[in-house]
Amino acid sequence: MNDTLLTALALIPALVFAIVFHEVAHGFVAKLLGDPTASEQRRLSLNPLRHVDPIGTVVLPGMLALTGAPVFGWAKPVPVNKWRLRNPRFGMMAVAAAGPGSNLVLAAIGAVILGLIARTVTAPPEAALSFGLASLQFFILVNIFLALFNLLPIPPFDGSHIVEGLLPRAAAEQYNRLRPFGFLLLIVLLLVVPLLFPQLGSVQRVVLPPVEWLSGLYMQLAGAVAGR
Repeated sequence: MNDTLLTALALIPALVFAIVFHEVAHGFVAKLLGDPTASEQRRLSLNPLRHVDPIGTVVLPGMLALTGAPVFGWAKPVPVNKWRLRNPRFGMMAVAAAGPGSNLVLAAIGAVILGLIARTVTAPPEAALSFGLASLQFFILVNIFLALFNLLPIPPFDGSHIVEGLLPRAAAEQYNRLRPFGFLLLIVLLLVVPLLFPQLGSVQRVVLPPVEWLSGLYMQLAGAVAGR
């Protein structure tokens, strides 16, 4: 089977699960902090059909994976009503941080499982097991990338809600005015700028170094579990 297709088969399920878990984490923390909106709309479910956005969760990531571009995507946002939170300012920061935090936890679980499998396998793995190990590595990488990517301080990413909560109220109001233009800004930074000015390497220089550094730490965790 074509290597690119195998990569897509490993990446897309990992991305769908990571995105769905990310969104559910937002809704779960919101409920803990007083806002049951997601629960009322039956969005606190790991059923991907409740969260999948056909374009953002399937089509776009698949196309990016097949073309070798950085893979990202999105799901239908879990509804959060900040005014139902007991402390709206702190609550929105905590709800925003829950998504990336959940992905870092998933990456750690993936690293532990990878280490346990490596600990028990002594002979060279067969094709199916090799694909499973590669899928686990993709799962770890996807969750790290999704966590760090969402911490970028660009609306509507989670990082923008954290920054907004940390800013003084007057500055936060000014910053919040960027929110309607966030998606356009994202397209410009991630697609237009790299296309017109590939020498800048915006994604490679901003996103990839911390992803590679954190990936190394998770691989060390997997190695420690494997006893190596």
